[in-house]
Amino acid sequence: MEQQIKKKRGQIMIFLAVILIIIGLTMLFAPTLFWKLTESWKSENASSPSDLYKVDVTFGGIMMILVGLAGVLAELFLT
Repeated sequence: MEQQIKKKRGQIMIFLAVILIIIGLTMLFAPTLFWKLTESWKSENASSPSDLYKVDVTFGGIMMILVGLAGVLAELFLT
């Protein structure tokens, strides 16, 4: 029983890590799309994100990818 719980928890951890990687890739390669999905509704007149926003989102995407990869690697090699 305990073995099954550990296996299920590992599957959930890998699934969540993959979700982080997918979101991070979106942030890294399509910051404008990410802005449209998350921020554009907050402004009536804004037609595109600022350059600083793009840099910030790109950096956040890199961090999310690294955390996602760390989660996958930790689950695969440390358990």
